[in-house]
Amino acid sequence: MGSLTNRKSPLRIATVFSGIGALEQALRKQHIPHKIVFACDNDPFVKQSYFANYDIDGKRWFDDALKLPGSRFKGKVDLLMGGSPCQSFSIVGNMKGLEDDRGNLIFTYVKLIKAVQPNTFIFENVKGLLSNNGGETWKLLEAAFKNTGYQIQHKVLNAKDFGIPQHRDRLFLVGFKKKREFEFPRTEDLRLTMQDLLEDSVQSKYHLPEKGIVYVGKHARKKFTQIDGEISICQKSNQQFNWRGDFVSVDRKYFLSDKTMNVVLSTGTKNFHARPETDLLVARPLTATMHKMHRAHQDNYVTRGSYLRKLTPRECLRLMGFPDTFKIVVSDMQMYRQSGNSIVVNVVEKLLQQL
Repeated sequence: MGSLTNRKSPLRIATVFSGIGALEQALRKQHIPHKIVFACDNDPFVKQSYFANYDIDGKRWFDDALKLPGSRFKGKVDLLMGGSPCQSFSIVGNMKGLEDDRGNLIFTYVKLIKAVQPNTFIFENVKGLLSNNGGETWKLLEAAFKNTGYQIQHKVLNAKDFGIPQHRDRLFLVGFKKKREFEFPRTEDLRLTMQDLLEDSVQSKYHLPEKGIVYVGKHARKKFTQIDGEISICQKSNQQFNWRGDFVSVDRKYFLSDKTMNVVLSTGTKNFHARPETDLLVARPLTATMHKMHRAHQDNYVTRGSYLRKLTPRECLRLMGFPDTFKIVVSDMQMYRQSGNSIVVNVVEKLLQQL
C-alpha cells in the first residue's frame, strides 16, 4: 500500500477530459479522502452524469480544456489525471494521430501540467499511441512530457489483469514533480467472468431484432463481435449501436430441454388438443405440478426463437469497475458512450495503491 491510503487530509484532485469519474470512484473504493479542485469535459451529457454523482459546483467545472485557466490552480492540486480523446490513435479509429485536432489535445494536457504544477499526474490513452506513425508520434509526445521537468514512467496495463473481465489495453503514464521510486502494479489472476457481472433481469428492449441476431451470429468469431464470452471485448463508445462488441444469450432457465421439447411437439396437448399447439391466446388451467416432466404435454408454452441481447448500460458500467451506486441520469445511448470512453476504475485503484 502506498502513502495515499493512509492520508488524513483530503487529497486535492483535478481531472481533464474527466468523463464519468474513474479516479473519483477509485478514491471512494480505496476510502481515500479527497476534494475535487476542478473537472473538465466538453460533453454536456457527461457533465450531467458527473454532477449527479460527485460533489462539485459550476465554479469548479470547465467545458473547454483549451480555455481552462491552469495557472489559477498552481500549487493547489496534489493529483492531476486526464485521458484525452483516443480515436486519433486507436486501431479502430482513423489513426490520424497528431494530424487530428483531437490528437493534439494531448499537448493541451501537457500545458496544464506545466501551469497547474500538480505533485503527481496520470495520463491515459490507447496503446496505439506508442506505435502511431512508426513510433515517431510517441517520441515527440514523450519528449513533451519529459520537458515538463517531471520524472515520468509509462506502461500498458490491461483491465483483465486487475480484476475486470475485459480485454482493455491502455497506456498509463505517471509523472512525479519530485523524484521518487515507483513501480507499476503487478498483475493478478482474474477471478471473475463477464457472466458474473450480468444483471439477473433484463428488459426486452435490449434483445436484438432478427436482423441483429443474424448479423451477430455471422460475425461472432471475428475480432470485434462475441457471444457469451468470459472476458469482454474492449468496450467502445458505439459498440452497442452497430451490432459489435459483446452479446449474451437470454437466460435459458425457463427454456425447455430438447427432450421435453420433443415430448411437447410430438404428443400435442393431451386432453385439450389432438395436435401440438403452443402460443395460445387463452392459457390452459394452471396446475401445481406443471413444472414436472410428466406434465409437459399439458401445460402452457410460448415460442420466442433464439434470443440474443446486448449488454445493458449497468452491465457496461460494471465492466468498467463502476459500482451499482453510480447514478444513471442520461439515456441509454449516452450511457453506452460514457462507459465506453471511461477509464477502468480497478486499474486506477491499483495505481493509487502504488503512489
